[in-house]
Amino acid sequence: MGRAGPATGRTAVLLALVLAAIGLSSCGAPQFSYATDSSAHAYFKVPFGWSKIDEDALVTAINGGKTTSVPSTVWTVGYDASTAPAAANVISPHTRQPFAYALVEPVNSAMSNAMSYNSLRDFFLPVTSAARQAATQGGFGLSGFKLLRNDVVTPGQGVHGVRVTYDYTYPDGSTDTFDQVALTNNDATEVYVLMVHCLDSCYQQYQGKINTVMTSFTVRNP
Repeated sequence: MGRAGPATGRTAVLLALVLAAIGLSSCGAPQFSYATDSSAHAYFKVPFGWSKIDEDALVTAINGGKTTSVPSTVWTVGYDASTAPAAANVISPHTRQPFAYALVEPVNSAMSNAMSYNSLRDFFLPVTSAARQAATQGGFGLSGFKLLRNDVVTPGQGVHGVRVTYDYTYPDGSTDTFDQVALTNNDATEVYVLMVHCLDSCYQQYQGKINTVMTSFTVRNP
């Protein structure tokens, strides 16, 4: 009994050191960064190394170089996986690393009344056959459309929409893959969109990471 005390004490110290070492080894860099719109109860995650893009620069790029202020009711955010992140990659046909772009905005009554799964599919680029035909007649410059995914998603709480993945080829011959989730709330007064795109070869290489981003997109309808 006289030796049990010191031995037990040494064992306890050793156990504490082992547990501490395990804890330290598991506390590396975080795996993900989280983008959150608290007012819309929407969020998604991206790999920790992806860089957040300045909002003003992002909006300017989206608007073709025109400086435009973002209404307080609109949330927009971009993340670039490139080692040289740039807002221009949100629309560049030569994006060699994934670029994530999200938008949450209210819609007017006319758009709300016309809201459908097809309008959500066509939110960024023409995806449905009718939209592609109209775009072609209007001089739309992209070709080689290829639909890779076309799913209806119902994450719950009245939120519903689509996930579409598709290819488009630019006039210079480069082909981009676009992965898009577009949702609306139960009364179709707001849209929630997340889009990730890059060159088709990039998409194939990073498909697992991109899918993690896309499936993390969550909207909690208040």
